[in-house]
Amino acid sequence: MENQYDIAIVGGGLVGASLACALAGTDLRVVVIEAVPRKTQSQPGYDDRVLAIAPGSRRILDTIGSWREIDAKSVVPIKTIHISDRGKFGFTRLQHNKHGVEAMGYAVPARELGVAMGRQLQQLDGVTMMCPAEVTGLAREKDGSEKFVEIKLSENSDPGKVCVSLVVFADGADSAMCRSLNFETVGYKYNQSVILTTVTPDRSHNNTAYERFTDTGPLALLPSSNNRYTVVWTALDEQVPELLQCNDDEFLQRLQYRFGDRVGEMCKLGGRKTYPLSFVKVKHPVKNRIVVVGNAAHTIHPVAGQGFNLGLRDVATLAEVLFDAHAQELDIGDIDVLDRYWRLRRRDIDRVGRFTDVLIRLFSNDSLFLSLARDAALLSVDLIPPAQRFLVKRTMGLAGRLPRLSRGLPLASISQGPG
Repeated sequence: MENQYDIAIVGGGLVGASLACALAGTDLRVVVIEAVPRKTQSQPGYDDRVLAIAPGSRRILDTIGSWREIDAKSVVPIKTIHISDRGKFGFTRLQHNKHGVEAMGYAVPARELGVAMGRQLQQLDGVTMMCPAEVTGLAREKDGSEKFVEIKLSENSDPGKVCVSLVVFADGADSAMCRSLNFETVGYKYNQSVILTTVTPDRSHNNTAYERFTDTGPLALLPSSNNRYTVVWTALDEQVPELLQCNDDEFLQRLQYRFGDRVGEMCKLGGRKTYPLSFVKVKHPVKNRIVVVGNAAHTIHPVAGQGFNLGLRDVATLAEVLFDAHAQELDIGDIDVLDRYWRLRRRDIDRVGRFTDVLIRLFSNDSLFLSLARDAALLSVDLIPPAQRFLVKRTMGLAGRLPRLSRGLPLASISQGPG
C-alpha cells in the first residue's frame, strides 16, 4: 500500500520528536506530521521556555540519543533546590550530594532541545518527517478490515494522505483533532497565568533553583547560562496586564519585592511572555488505533516543573509497549496493546496531576491553619531524611515501575541514534 507506515506521530514538538527518536532502530516505520515549519517562533520545540529536566528524564533523553546532541553550554545542572513559603517560617532544601546524584535536575532551554532533536531526526533511519503538513481527518480503510487508519492531510501536503496502523497524537494542549475524536476530558482553569522572563542577579546563582510560594501562586527561579535566572512567575489573571505593561525598572522592583533578597539584587531583565494556566486531562487517552500523549493528554500546573517530564515518561512507556508488541508480532494498534500502555501510565499521571493541583490549592490559601500545616510539612521534609527521599525520588522520575528507557536500556540491541 502506497504511503503506508506503522506509526504516525501527529505533532513534531518535544514529546512527538522524543517518541520518534525512541522508536528509531526498532524496525517500526514512523512518520512525524508537524503543521508548523521548524525553526519558527510558533514551532513548539522552539519556544522560550526553560525546562527543568529531572534525572530520570535525562536518562531517557540520553538513552534515545538526544542528550548528546544538546549544546553543553546551554545545560545548567541544578545542584540545590530551595523551597519556601513567602513570609512564613517553612522551607526545604534539596541538595544533590545528599541524594547521591550529579544534580537534582538540569535547566535546559526548550529551544536548544528542539534544535538538538531536529538535528537528530534528520539522521535517523525509519523516521520520515512531513513538515509542514496538517491532519484534516481520519478514516478507516474501506476494505472493512480496520487494520489501518487513513490520515487525510492538508491540500498543500505531498502526499495528501498516509495509511498507518497507529496514530499517536502529541500535538500539545487543546488538540483540535482530539476534540473532534470525542475524547472525554476533565479540567478547569486556575484563573492564574505565568509570566516568563529572565533576570541577571548581582551575584552567582551557584546552581541553585528556587520555588517560593506566594498568595498569588508559585514564583520559581531556575539557574540558567551566563549567570541568569529564568523566572516563572505565577500571578492572578487580573494582575497580568499591569505586570506586562510596566517598564523594566518597575517590573524588577515588583519581582524583587515578591521574591526577596536571597539571590541578591536583580539587575537586568529580559523580555516578558505570558500564558494562562489550567488543568486538563483526557480520561481515557486510548482508542482502537489511536493514543494521546504528552500535553495533549494531560496539561498540568507548571509548579515543580513536572509537565515535560511527565510527557517523557509517556514516551518511554509507549515506546516499550509498542516495541514489545511488534516483537511478539501483535497488532500495535489493537486496543488490547494500547490498554496495556494506559494501565502502566494511569497511576503516575493521576498522582502527578493530584500532586501539582494540591500544591497550588494548599499554598495559595490564606487560612492560618493551612499556613501552619504547610510550613510544618516543609520543615519536616527538610529535617526528616526519609520524607525527603520519598519526595525527591518521585519528583526526579525514579520511583515506581521504570520502563527500560528510564533505566538507561535501549529498546533495540542496535543503536537508536547517530553515533
